[in-house]
Amino acid sequence: MRRINHYIGISVAGAILVVLLVVVALDVIAMLIDQLDNISADYTFLEAVIFTLLSVPSSVYEFLPLASLVGCLIGLGLLANTSELTVIRAAGVSVKRIIWAVMRPVLGFIIVAVVLGEYVTPTLDQYAQSRRAIALGHATALTGQRGVWNREGREYMHFSAVLPNGKLLGMTRMLFDAKGRLQTMTYVESAIYQGSHWFEQEGVVTTLTPQGVATEHFDSRRWESEISPRLLSVIALQPSGLPMQKLLPYAGYLEKQGQSGLEYRLAFWQKLFQPLATLSLVMIAISFVFGPLRQVTMGFRVFAGVIVGIVFQTTQDLLGPSSLLFGFSPLIAVLAPIGVSFLIGLILLRRSV
Repeated sequence: MRRINHYIGISVAGAILVVLLVVVALDVIAMLIDQLDNISADYTFLEAVIFTLLSVPSSVYEFLPLASLVGCLIGLGLLANTSELTVIRAAGVSVKRIIWAVMRPVLGFIIVAVVLGEYVTPTLDQYAQSRRAIALGHATALTGQRGVWNREGREYMHFSAVLPNGKLLGMTRMLFDAKGRLQTMTYVESAIYQGSHWFEQEGVVTTLTPQGVATEHFDSRRWESEISPRLLSVIALQPSGLPMQKLLPYAGYLEKQGQSGLEYRLAFWQKLFQPLATLSLVMIAISFVFGPLRQVTMGFRVFAGVIVGIVFQTTQDLLGPSSLLFGFSPLIAVLAPIGVSFLIGLILLRRSV
């Protein structure tokens, strides 16, 4: 029995790896082509390649559910096409046992994905973004299209680059009064965190008054703010690129500032239940092989798997923003596609077994 479980697991794991490599390779090529528009004297082709390679773990994490779905269709489909699956069942191996044999390697991939999403991709993505921002040069909030934004009270802040070591490059701060009128705008070349405050270097302050505009330059000065490098490591990335341990605290910080933290709460639930999403897609793949896709060609299985994966991802992408727009729980938006996928898989398995 162990040999059968091992054989099924190897077949499925190998197919998932092949699909994952193909999908990630295509994504890397597309990402590199997208970076070619930014090529300049400072941001060379080598820098674009480095940025793309640093983003590979994020691609692996993103495409693992789709690769698991298509890989299981291919791995089990090959066994079905060669009648090995029929022989295994005739030898007394139950469908539940086969499902467990398929799930074991998938669980291994899920563990790897969780480790990547929590401990690897956030650091690499922030480093990649910072490296690219430095190569492309600093830009103010008014002239640049890159960087990250943050708001603290009535002050809006833009950072061209947020380095992992707690250093800011190209910081623009705009302070508004209670009526929404701009009072001062400060541009700082760099700022370094000193444990309880920031130390700004090479800056200029523009003050708007009824009498006119006043400009003041400074070499260095102290800046008090609630922002810390730990907080900046959150705003430097999109919610989907952050680890779960930082999403809920930052959502609470935004809500204290009078802003909505639902987007970060949605990202938290999506990351928390991504393993279940992967397992639900694998369940559909297993039910397809035992049911409607038992006798079809391998090409059609791959096509069906891609379509199911696209429909699943599109449903999640629609329900997530809809929960933010219409006010229903993000948890429902995340769990609904997963529950429907499990239900469809179980229904198809019962009909075919």
